[in-house]
Amino acid sequence: MTRILERTVMFADLRGSTGLYETLGNAEATSVVTHTVGALCSTVAAHGGHVVKTLGDGLMAVFDRPQQALDAADAMHDTLARLVSRGGERGASSGLRGLRLQVGMARGEVVEMAGDCYGDAVNVAARLLEHAGDNETLVTAEVLQGFAGEHRRRFRDLDRIRLRGRAEPVQVHLLSKTGPPDEQTTQFGDVPPPEEPQGLRLTWLDHCREFDLHQLPVVLGRSPQASFCVDDSRVSRSHARIDWHSGAFQLTDLSFNGTYVRFGAETEVLSLRRGTCALHGSGVIGLGASPLDMSPTIVRFEVLRPHATTPSSAAGRPAARA
Repeated sequence: MTRILERTVMFADLRGSTGLYETLGNAEATSVVTHTVGALCSTVAAHGGHVVKTLGDGLMAVFDRPQQALDAADAMHDTLARLVSRGGERGASSGLRGLRLQVGMARGEVVEMAGDCYGDAVNVAARLLEHAGDNETLVTAEVLQGFAGEHRRRFRDLDRIRLRGRAEPVQVHLLSKTGPPDEQTTQFGDVPPPEEPQGLRLTWLDHCREFDLHQLPVVLGRSPQASFCVDDSRVSRSHARIDWHSGAFQLTDLSFNGTYVRFGAETEVLSLRRGTCALHGSGVIGLGASPLDMSPTIVRFEVLRPHATTPSSAAGRPAARA
């Protein structure tokens, strides 16, 4: 029977699972992944969701109400955190320690047919995973409709993001963790909040763009839909994301090969592996390889202060978004 219903669609994906088959062998890796996905499926069911299907190292689920989906996402991150913490225990597989969870959610009209689900919300939720960092939950604006006050304060607006295969950008929000926020990683430790900058300049070869705060987040990647396209085979389709949070530009690695930052010639290279750091001053970003390696793909960045550009010079630059 075919039904058309309003649903909140969730996709969840385990990062770090593919490498387990190489390091642990097929038998142990399969056991770790299936056990972990099974625990996540149980968490979905406990919060009123229905698992439509498992996807090897992930799952797709639907919920009647957005609140059920958000509660399930929180619980799934907690479930994985408990499993990961067991990775150091005697008798537990060390592979657990490398697992991370990404969750994407969208809400809209869904066609339920033959045990599967179809529709724009399904496609959007799946594509959101490409923009999520480790242990992040991204949701569309439709998921937040009806929420107020306390619940909305848990979300950070990432503005409109272009998703692969979709013509129109989507308004996306990041669900904050329930615990204390992660400390920012910088080369120089804690950096006092500076005067609010005018924007950020990114340069790769002869490609230069300036982004103001209202144009963030910026996705750096090989995909033509990326805000700042770096057409190099070593760069992931959505390699890294820059957004504005807590008074600073924050760079988050979204790739498999890592993102590297160097703030000056005399400083060490900061390696981000699904991590985040604050960008300040100027420096270079290595996509997929350290700036010190042979022939790395390097994007130069500069935080622009109000005196750094003039209205006339900024107006003469190409628009930062298509």
